[in-house]
Amino acid sequence: MGASQTRYEDQDQHQDQHQNQDLADKTGFSLEQIRNLNNRFQQLSGNEETISRKVLDGVPALANNPIRKQIIEAFFDKRNQRQDEVGSCQEIGFQQFLMVMSHFRPPTLKTTAEEKEALRREKLRFLFNMHDTNNDGTITLLEYRKVVEELLSKSSAIGQEAARAIADAAMLEVASTNVPHMAPEDFYEGITFEHFEQILKGLEMETRMHIRFLDVSTTAMTCGKSTS
Repeated sequence: MGASQTRYEDQDQHQDQHQNQDLADKTGFSLEQIRNLNNRFQQLSGNEETISRKVLDGVPALANNPIRKQIIEAFFDKRNQRQDEVGSCQEIGFQQFLMVMSHFRPPTLKTTAEEKEALRREKLRFLFNMHDTNNDGTITLLEYRKVVEELLSKSSAIGQEAARAIADAAMLEVASTNVPHMAPEDFYEGITFEHFEQILKGLEMETRMHIRFLDVSTTAMTCGKSTS
């Protein structure tokens, strides 16, 4: 009986190692990082198989983040889970959680130029999805304004009306840049992902998009711009 139990345990361990290696190949995380992230997921979930928005909403390090709602919602957005689907989940399991976390993975010394470009595009797509809240492939003035308003009104003394005016002006500037011959009365449908890439073309993204609220030292991540 003891030998039989040991055999089953060895089989389970081998299966877990195989599964983790598969996740490592898909996400770019090391096996050690995957184990650490799994430990953190188990802490968050209370050793359950899934977590909900309420769980992430209770993470203390996210409490004062002005775009906390967008960050949390991004974890439940199927577009960010490397699925060929749109829409959102009510709860996510570890694999979905890991796929979302992979967007915050910084490059390593071994990362090639081609891989860095792919990593940058993934990060840009993730940010675009955070703004494109209705999954229609464009960031409208309303969507853009909502994010800018939250950022400005919660991180400074700027009032809501002033924040809205700044957001409107910024959006119109983007519109005039992307559609140079647009007249003032023309309706701007919104920023496409291609436009979004052009807008952020000069911004170094590979190491700026991080997340630290998970308290996982091996991933060395913070959410937002680097303070260094």
